[in-house]
Amino acid sequence: MDAIDRAEKIVITAHLSPDGDALGSSLALYHFLKRRNKNVRVIVPNSFPYFLKWMKGAREIEVYEYNPTAAQHILSHADLIFSMDYNISKRVGDMGPFLDKSPAQKILIDHHLFPGENFDIIVSHPEISSTSEVLFRLFFQAGKYEELTQAEAECIYCGMMTDTGGFTYNSSDPEIYEIISLLLRKNINKDAIYSQVFDNYSAERFRLLGFTLSQRMEIYPELHSALLYLSREDQSRFRFSKGDTEGFVNYPLSIKGVIFSTFIREDEGLIKLSFRSQKSFPCNEFAADFFNGGGHLNASGGEFYGTFEEALRIFNEGLRSYEEKLKRTAGEL
Repeated sequence: MDAIDRAEKIVITAHLSPDGDALGSSLALYHFLKRRNKNVRVIVPNSFPYFLKWMKGAREIEVYEYNPTAAQHILSHADLIFSMDYNISKRVGDMGPFLDKSPAQKILIDHHLFPGENFDIIVSHPEISSTSEVLFRLFFQAGKYEELTQAEAECIYCGMMTDTGGFTYNSSDPEIYEIISLLLRKNINKDAIYSQVFDNYSAERFRLLGFTLSQRMEIYPELHSALLYLSREDQSRFRFSKGDTEGFVNYPLSIKGVIFSTFIREDEGLIKLSFRSQKSFPCNEFAADFFNGGGHLNASGGEFYGTFEEALRIFNEGLRSYEEKLKRTAGEL
């Protein structure tokens, strides 16, 4: 808290294509600092899904790609910068060099493996389900729970919920549910939050999902794996909006015998990958080995700078190299 008390101009940053955890933790911290009369801004590298814009404060977020000059000015004049839900400056894209050059003190709050060294204070807990949960624990340990507002609790709950797929993975720690109980005491409506996020999709999103499952899904029965993939051309056929493919990677895990699911999507300038697994199969190792990624045992992400075809080829080669581990894991009780 000393670093916060000393600072006047504070900037909160999150990773490229910010998700519910990145935004939830950032906005909860934003409201916490605003109550302390700090001059605080939230900057994200690019736009975020429409179904996350209901959170209080989302409309005040600065999007770097829309006005990079203004964002660079804010970063260069900051006293304190928080890096939320990412571990190295590369994860904020074109904003990274300006983040690194800023003279501000830098604090990392994250839950991903292998945090970088370009931070003055590092709060990194890969064993914890989400950055939002890490933030709540920080507030609680600092004796700030009683003063947390409903808006802050909503943002934290949203981050925890989305980063665990509605508490369906990476969420077996009993303390998670003790935290949920404490958040509910702040009068949050968890059912309404779930509906805002998961029941707020466009009709085009469902048409895209139907196309993906029927035309862009490969099953590897002998490897207990599945692949979903979408090119930019595929997405353009369905008036794709950011966030429309959220959760696609989870669907193949409902297929009998599938323990490893991958979704490969061609984005602007790079290929985005999502990985999900069941049992003890380490999809984070697969992500790190082949796609410069990482994350949790059963939920990870990666990226690839090359052609869509190259990404598909590398995935298939990687899958074959993991054949023994996949078969062994599938045999677990």
